[in-house]
Amino acid sequence: MTKRPLIHTQSLRLAAGQEALVTRAEAGDGKVGFGFSLQLDATEARHMALFHAGLRAERPTITSVMAHPWETAYLSNSPIPWECEPGFSRLKWLP
Repeated sequence: MTKRPLIHTQSLRLAAGQEALVTRAEAGDGKVGFGFSLQLDATEARHMALFHAGLRAERPTITSVMAHPWETAYLSNSPIPWECEPGFSRLKWLP
């Protein structure tokens, strides 16, 4: 039996002082995807995480609001440099 997907969204204070929402989606097969929203839109972050976990076919469209490295990477179809925000590694996710 395949596990149900798990979705968890948290708020993160960016190094520059702004707030972002970060979502982790785990597919039933264990594949994990992350998403973010610098506009504090939980749906945007959730859809991005679901896409990266292989649970959503359509790649979400975002609008750059800060020219943050996460936005720049996502918009150029590059890997998102999560590590550029020190707080990202300190987020605790549900098991």
